[in-house]
Amino acid sequence: MDIYLVTLTILGFVVLLTAWLPMMMRRLPLSLPIACLAIGAILAWSPFPLLPRFNPLENREFTERMTEVVVIVALMGAGLKLDRPIGWGRWGTTWRLLGIAMPLTIAALAFLGYWILGLTAASALLLGASLAPTDPVLASDIQVGPPKTGEEDEVRFALTSEAGLNDGLSFPFVHLAITMAVGTAGGRELYQHWAVVDVGWRLAGGVAIGWTLGKLFGFLAFKMHGSSLAKTQDGFVALGMTFATYGLTELAGGYGFVSVFLAAVAFRASERESVFHEQLHDFAEQIERLLMMVLLVCLGSIAASGQLLAHVDWRVIVVAVLALVLVRPLFGWISLIGSGHPHGEAIIIAVFGIRGLGSIYYLAYATAHAEFQAAETVWATVLSIVVASIVVHGIAVTPTMKWIDDRRSNQKAEVRPSIH
Repeated sequence: MDIYLVTLTILGFVVLLTAWLPMMMRRLPLSLPIACLAIGAILAWSPFPLLPRFNPLENREFTERMTEVVVIVALMGAGLKLDRPIGWGRWGTTWRLLGIAMPLTIAALAFLGYWILGLTAASALLLGASLAPTDPVLASDIQVGPPKTGEEDEVRFALTSEAGLNDGLSFPFVHLAITMAVGTAGGRELYQHWAVVDVGWRLAGGVAIGWTLGKLFGFLAFKMHGSSLAKTQDGFVALGMTFATYGLTELAGGYGFVSVFLAAVAFRASERESVFHEQLHDFAEQIERLLMMVLLVCLGSIAASGQLLAHVDWRVIVVAVLALVLVRPLFGWISLIGSGHPHGEAIIIAVFGIRGLGSIYYLAYATAHAEFQAAETVWATVLSIVVASIVVHGIAVTPTMKWIDDRRSNQKAEVRPSIH
């Protein structure tokens, strides 16, 4: 059997399902990522070799690059969705989640890795840093709607903006884990380099370059007379902005994830009413959905075939359960104390910290740059949590979002003046 032709055929059906499945599952307590995992599992369990065997530990560079591309496309789409201008007060919930919940989550997950899994400090920190960011790829069902649709309640906005920024902001902790893994006698210089470069310059560079390029693209799209980008009406401009911003930022040594999201936010701020935003968002979302489906089919196949998950034991299961049921919900809720959110909304924001492809990217990136003790256990734990998060949150998302929408409709009905 020609594996190339078989793979091409499967890819064709996956592309068709990309368009069909979201419509079919709109009212079901299921999500598109769950369907992708199921497809991958079915293909893995088939008696025929329908998919090539793929082990991310043996193909780290491919895993890193594929997850990298889908994450940056998702970050561009997330930034283009946001109708709310960036600001300290307007984004107050976001800053709480980033400044309080994320560091506490990293510390707690690292402690669980050290205490329960028996990992070294470097491997434990890598586990925490990889799992801390919420995923902009898999969280589309709980994010705000397309530009100018008005689907931007506090819950959706908080989860969208958090996912847009924390993917890049967890990078310094990943680099710290790498520094700890490679640090020897000359450790002080390595930690100084981490503080100055990995924390200071890379973050500042990502913010500055992203915002500057976003404003530049906004000028070219909306303020340039005669031949503006907006007049092209081509959605693939979003892809060009994504790759150009990410590439230039990484070449300059900045954090490309931070840069891409802020470029999208700055681009949106340049002119908020143009229909061009919708066209860019729709194209980015289609590309993101296609790449996501391909990767999740592979993830489902890996999970079902037992690769890496053979390292799952009771300790990994305990850590996975605590990470999803206790760590994120607890620290997410703590970070929102005093924010003014109703208890129901605060609980939803705290609970729906979906883990996904960003975690896999960080793990592939770090293990390609340093040798980590018990890397197989870290991989097994991360993949277990990602799969469990996709299933649990995917089942809960439809009724939860329906509750939010019904609640918002009832509140509007209560404040609407009665007609006598």
